[in-house]
Amino acid sequence: MKVIHIPCLEDNYSYLVIDENTKQGAVVDPVEPEKVIGVAKENGVELKLVLTTHHHWDHAGGNEKIKELVPGIKVYGGSIDNVKGCTNKVENGDKLSLGADINILSLHTPCHTKGHISYYLTGKEEDDPAVFTGDTLFVAGCGKFFEGTAEQMHESLCVTLASLPKQTKVYCGHEYTVKNLQFAQTVEPENAKISQKLSWAQQQRQSGLPTIPSTIGEELEFNPFMRADLPEVQEKVGCKSPVEALRKIRELKDNWRG
Repeated sequence: MKVIHIPCLEDNYSYLVIDENTKQGAVVDPVEPEKVIGVAKENGVELKLVLTTHHHWDHAGGNEKIKELVPGIKVYGGSIDNVKGCTNKVENGDKLSLGADINILSLHTPCHTKGHISYYLTGKEEDDPAVFTGDTLFVAGCGKFFEGTAEQMHESLCVTLASLPKQTKVYCGHEYTVKNLQFAQTVEPENAKISQKLSWAQQQRQSGLPTIPSTIGEELEFNPFMRADLPEVQEKVGCKSPVEALRKIRELKDNWRG
């Protein structure tokens, strides 16, 4: 299983996932279809599926066009998310496959949008699993609670995604890592993992390179939203429960002008 980052718009990422045995591909959130198809061609890949994480235009806005350009391509999206151009609706637990070796599990991760889906992919035994989290989980951050509650985001991050294997690579929808880590430092100033990741991320960006993927294991070490279950993090923000802490951290982030 090979994953290629495709930077789109200002700070979005689409991803091309390739089954290396068959050269069949899936694309996650192809907001710039021509660019995505160009990358597929360069790699000799036949596009079979679109995996849409949620309905916002900067993720689903290329679906209609890619259907025109790649006749017969299937477009997957959350059953309650009203995804533009969707041909196949998925719910939590639905399974798909790509090529010979890639299995795809749909995980309902609501809050940013009510029908947001994260896609968990496994390949051959030697491949690390990967999860495409759209705007639910970012490196060191999470999406704004546009259509949901802190309870839902807690379930999405701290239960659904946190239970994936620690080595799972996290591919999210935007390049927000540096800002997220700068904010994370305000929550846990003495957390060395945050400052280490921040200096690495700043170097990556200065070299014009992505900061993605991280791993689920890493997120549990430096992402304040995924650490809301920890009493020491709750104490830092003056809260007594994980959900309350998560709500408070989101509120602080929404008002942070770093």
